[in-house]
Amino acid sequence: MINLTSIQWQDNEQSRTELITRASLVKENGWDIISYEDTSATGFEGSVTTIKVDNSRNASITRKGTANSVLSLEIGRKHFCQYGTPYGNLQIGVYTHAIDNTIEKDGRLYLKYTLDLNSSYLSDNEIIMTVQDTH
Repeated sequence: MINLTSIQWQDNEQSRTELITRASLVKENGWDIISYEDTSATGFEGSVTTIKVDNSRNASITRKGTANSVLSLEIGRKHFCQYGTPYGNLQIGVYTHAIDNTIEKDGRLYLKYTLDLNSSYLSDNEIIMTVQDTH
């Protein structure tokens, strides 16, 4: 089970989404890979989101299904990523401020990044995830 809180700031307004759902967690070549099915709570019902993260330097958020996108996160570096919408693909700039992966130690993952569209500020985003082993 994961408890996922997603916080987004736009024009000094905060929106918060919380999702508690079943997820798979595997460790592969030094990466923690978490996959879960999105629901109407996230606005991406019918999609599967996969978050892949190393110790605390690189991560990616991939969404496949009704929405398709890949966001690449790397501390201190801006990446340009394809973000699928029902109206076509957008090229989004992603600048990563923080990646704190302590899943093995205490089951927590924290990501903080800024998105821009055509070099215009879009939003600041935080993802706070807690993983609970149900075995």
